[in-house]
Amino acid sequence: MSGSPASPPVSLHPQVLEQADAFRGNALLLSGPARVGKLAVARAIAAAQNCTGPRGPGGEACGQCPSCRAMTAGSHPDVLLVEPRATTTTGKAARRKLIPIGAILDARDKAHEYEVHVFEFLEVRPTHRRRVVIVNGAEHLGPEAANALLKLVEEPPHGALFLFLAEDVRAVLPTVVSRSARVGVVPASDRALERALIAAGAAPEPELVEFAAGRAGMLDELDKVRSALQDARDLSAALSDGLLPALEAAEALEKRFDPAWHPETLRFVWRHHPAHQRARADTALDALQGALEAYASPSLAFQVFALALRDAFGHT
Repeated sequence: MSGSPASPPVSLHPQVLEQADAFRGNALLLSGPARVGKLAVARAIAAAQNCTGPRGPGGEACGQCPSCRAMTAGSHPDVLLVEPRATTTTGKAARRKLIPIGAILDARDKAHEYEVHVFEFLEVRPTHRRRVVIVNGAEHLGPEAANALLKLVEEPPHGALFLFLAEDVRAVLPTVVSRSARVGVVPASDRALERALIAAGAAPEPELVEFAAGRAGMLDELDKVRSALQDARDLSAALSDGLLPALEAAEALEKRFDPAWHPETLRFVWRHHPAHQRARADTALDALQGALEAYASPSLAFQVFALALRDAFGHT
């Protein structure tokens, strides 16, 4: 299975799993906000489709049969995860998210960006029950890639199932939308998230639950989230301690900066500031991200960021 190890069976979106279990078509389009848990739901659907043991009351996989054990290990032979590349062939962060036709056809993957290609993957009969292709980021499918998928979606070899994941259905090519049954994945309640944290062996910290805002996908990266929240608190506290502490905190943040989490945790920590201060801080953060995407000097970009934040919050 391509991608990171599978998550445990999902319990935060049982209604979605029930809908998928009753579905008899070839393609589902799971839509919902970022980190709401779409990928975990897709993996749970793939696990259920291949489970050979006694299924749960909501159709969830047993978690014990050979297929489920392979799913948990992240090495299921019948599940393929297709995503945009996060880096270019030179190792730099990709400026634009795109799933190219090379992800679909081996012959078109000139740069060898993908180890497994959808077309060739589906030519092989399933090892267990059903081959499942998860397209995480369907809105990033290029026209060529989407067109190459159409024939496969309409007549999937060996009865394969496609699971398209998207934050904004309006950004998905109409040819994909029209051939898929849509299922919404909504945020979980705070109480459900607290129960999930406890089940995962984590404390249901109020700040963590508030930051999550029902997004179950956060459960997969708790350590990163906690670290990013602490970094955001440290930088915010240093801003009022003087110029030197602010610059030192910005330097420390530069070394750990994660574009997937730090921008959001910074805005979360600023949430109690007056609106005009938050607006100026947001502008400074946007400028920082733009500079990093343009491959500017990270050290200089973070120094400028610290100065702009001190000015935004009135620490001059």
